[in-house]
Amino acid sequence: MTVAAALRAGERRLAGRALDARREARLLLGVAAGLSAAQCQFEPEHTLDAAALEHYAALLERRAGGEPYAYLAGEREFWSLPLHVSAAVLVPRPETELLVERALRLTGVDSILDVGTGSGAIALAIASERTDWRVTATDLSTGALAVARGNAKRLALQRVEFLQGSWFEPVQGRVFDCIVSNPPYIAADELASLAPELQFEPHGALTPGADGLAALRILVDGAPLHLTAGGALLLEHGAGQASEVRAMLVARGYAHVVSHTDLAGLPRVAEARWG
Repeated sequence: MTVAAALRAGERRLAGRALDARREARLLLGVAAGLSAAQCQFEPEHTLDAAALEHYAALLERRAGGEPYAYLAGEREFWSLPLHVSAAVLVPRPETELLVERALRLTGVDSILDVGTGSGAIALAIASERTDWRVTATDLSTGALAVARGNAKRLALQRVEFLQGSWFEPVQGRVFDCIVSNPPYIAADELASLAPELQFEPHGALTPGADGLAALRILVDGAPLHLTAGGALLLEHGAGQASEVRAMLVARGYAHVVSHTDLAGLPRVAEARWG
């Protein structure tokens, strides 16, 4: 089968199951056959061998079943960094770059902690921009930490410290100038109504259970023990949770509590100062 014929078949298989069936068929063919985007586009008569076609068909079936493209390709770009991703971690999303942006605007920072790092996206993006900051990242999942450490190695960002454990447990007795986190914040009963792709991502990184604010409460309550005087806390949250998170921060005693909107104009990140 030629590239052109394979792409037509792939586009038909993904029709109605992907936002851009033509583009995703081309990308998946590139993954399966080891072809560049230019080859897929400008070498339509190139003949594919049986192994490539078998791999391509398997990828198409998985994508048609709702599996995220990033898992099939094994990579997702975040903050212009090519990150390896697997089913052990959430797929990094553009709105989370707002956390990185707000962190990079801070002054007087020497140390920063990323709680629940997943693929390492936030920690590694910050480390790539602030070579003088001491960056520490934690996660409960050993599988996620393996992905994050692998990303750090591939990106030659070896000074990032990765620690395994729940929330602040791995950093007992330590303080930081800034703490950032993209915690699970979707209530468990809301998962079924969300995009099919989310059903393939680790549920522990998506939902804290029945109460979507549970993880955010843990972070708000626990962060003061690990923040320097005037230290910043930056939290991603759901678009409908902004007022509740701000109230939570004020009640705990934080100052300068503000919300920041993402590119869609939705409140996505809460920022506050301690002490």
